[in-house]
Amino acid sequence: MCETVMDRYQAEWKKITFQFKRPSGTSRGILSSRESWFLSIRKKESKDIVGVGECAPLLGLSRDSRPYFEDQLTHVCKHLNQGTFSFSLIEDYPAIKFGVEMALQDLVQGGQRLLYVTPFTTGFQSIPINGLVWMGSADFVKEQISNKVEEGFTCIKMKIGALPFEDELDILRWLRSEYDSTLVELRVDANGAFNPEDALTKIDQMSIFDIHSVEQPLQPGNWKVMANLCKRSPIAIGLDEELIGIDGKSEKIRILTEIAPHYIILKPTLLGGFSATEEWIDTADSVGISWWITSALESNIGLNALAQWSATLTSFSSLPQGLGTGQLFSNNFPSPLNIHQGTLQYDPEMKWDLSPLLV
Repeated sequence: MCETVMDRYQAEWKKITFQFKRPSGTSRGILSSRESWFLSIRKKESKDIVGVGECAPLLGLSRDSRPYFEDQLTHVCKHLNQGTFSFSLIEDYPAIKFGVEMALQDLVQGGQRLLYVTPFTTGFQSIPINGLVWMGSADFVKEQISNKVEEGFTCIKMKIGALPFEDELDILRWLRSEYDSTLVELRVDANGAFNPEDALTKIDQMSIFDIHSVEQPLQPGNWKVMANLCKRSPIAIGLDEELIGIDGKSEKIRILTEIAPHYIILKPTLLGGFSATEEWIDTADSVGISWWITSALESNIGLNALAQWSATLTSFSSLPQGLGTGQLFSNNFPSPLNIHQGTLQYDPEMKWDLSPLLV
């Protein structure tokens, strides 16, 4: 993606609030709705062709989740319309940067939400994904796990950190009594819920349940403690929130070599889009660290872009990706994306309906 966009466009934005079908729990609270901002970009000479990008910062987590976010979007549209836009204007706004990259790529390809043509978008290839299990009561968590297995998922990602730890151990014990590791691979996501003092003890206790990885066990920012945990943990450790705000190739190399995680989990909305995430991938590949791509609760617009872009990556991980969030919202955009037997698939015969957005 070039640094400066010299063409003049007709750009505007619109905010849409998506409603969760069922309130979903994380260690940062219960989510019942999700706001996203959509950039629509047209060329002056062909206004019937529209590129659409989603800017979806996560409150309390994204760098650009700020009170004047909409002012910055208006500023971006002004520069796009004047032909004076530069990506340097939005270096501190990763979600906006991702939205601009997405919209421009869509526009270049004809404004049909077909950003990249691959075996995935022609319907010949699917993407293995994990089944996401939200926090809640023990019975609710067990219900979700059973449903995911019945739906054909062989990899489950379970969020932890809200219930008393003994209760979560009981859920893990039940899970392994029902489904051994040859049937279900298990990832747990702590979202920084563990304390440095007892994190290793908790991970030791979980290790008897054949867990694939623990995602972000500690709050980000304490590299030495995290590095020690990665070295001593009997379960592989993945970094997620730890990567937010790390800019430049040298800083990416430094965090990966100093902490030495087993995995990194990449959310382009939080990291600055396709280009910034590709730099993370190149860096991780260079030091032998595996990775997977995860959505950040975008609508089907953002999820579609993530999935299509992921399928183009030459070093695309064979690990299940975190791209199964398209069914969370009651008012999501109908799209060609669908989930079947634990994989994300694209139906090239299915048409988009963006009538709530493009009026």
